Amino acid sequence: MFVCVYCASSQKIDRKYVDLAAEVGGELARRGHTLVSGGATVSCMGAVTRACRAAGGRTVGVIPQALVDIEVADDDSDELIVTADMRERKGIMDARSDAFLVLPGGIGTLEELFEIWTTRILGLHERPLVLLDPWGLYDPLRDLVTGMYDQGFTRAHVFDAIAWTTTIAEAFDALESPTGRLTPSPEELAEAVED
Repeated sequence: MFVCVYCASSQKIDRKYVDLAAEVGGELARRGHTLVSGGATVSCMGAVTRACRAAGGRTVGVIPQALVDIEVADDDSDELIVTADMRERKGIMDARSDAFLVLPGGIGTLEELFEIWTTRILGLHERPLVLLDPWGLYDPLRDLVTGMYDQGFTRAHVFDAIAWTTTIAEAFDALESPTGRLTPSPEELAEAVED
């Protein structure tokens, strides 16, 4: 499976986020998947690709020419695709991917998350979308979207289109699930019966 990983390029973040990205890259390779990434060598982007290759995995990087010009391109990628701009980059990453894994990141990561999430909610694709958030960075986002749902701004199954996970094992189980979701917990099943 080709798994697109969206993650941070900031070099000012806590080291734990970079280490998480490296663990994800290693696990992705161990499970026999190919990584599709933003094609850069910095921060989490670089960590996930280097770890994937170190564990024997294959990497596809997609990067706009403007970032190649400032020398952050991952020239060690098994396949490096240079695009004219960010829009083309996102389109190619989308087209090349069978599933999407979102790690902690900034507004660029959020923008990528929202595009894939929205198109899945609209039924334009059924590929798994998984968010891995061990330390709760995205908790305010989840609360915001819950509030939007409560006030009628989002579709009824907004959270059915995404698996929210806190461990690497959970994230990969959801990615590899035919539904792109985790198996409901006994508590969730009990709540469903009570409803």
